Amino acid sequence: MLRQHTVMKTTDISDQQPNDAQVAEDVGLRHFGGRHQFQGPIFTLRCFEDNALLKQLLGQPGKGQVMVVDGGGSRRCALLGDQLAALAIDNGWSGLVVNGCIRDSAAVANLPLGLMALGTVPRRGGKVGQGDIGKPLSFANVSFEPGHCLYADEDGIVLSALRLT
Repeated sequence: MLRQHTVMKTTDISDQQPNDAQVAEDVGLRHFGGRHQFQGPIFTLRCFEDNALLKQLLGQPGKGQVMVVDGGGSRRCALLGDQLAALAIDNGWSGLVVNGCIRDSAAVANLPLGLMALGTVPRRGGKVGQGDIGKPLSFANVSFEPGHCLYADEDGIVLSALRLT
């Protein structure tokens, strides 16, 4: 079993900041990584069925950030698999939230990475390199603002403009 890092519980944040914290609606995001509790400043990427920019970004120092990827909810292809998940770990990303699908789920489940996505599909994404980096994203009835903080655990996702300790 993988050791869980200490993370503020989403329930506590929601209780302590009922008017300030955003609680993501349950849109079907499930945990796939080996770490179900993760947190960090938000870094955003919008890409549709194309993971070339995601690979490039995960190859850079993550500094404990959470990569939020809006793949438009597509279930036709995966934006991330075990190789990109390992790259994220190697470069210090805390976790990923993917509004889309992943692949290699059995291998990803054994990696010490927080990873939530809508589902799995074996087909990989394209390699064109199109997308938007560092822009606010909206899905799950919340706004993922770059630099704001994301807290995720078994109960869901909470966002805060403030870094909570």
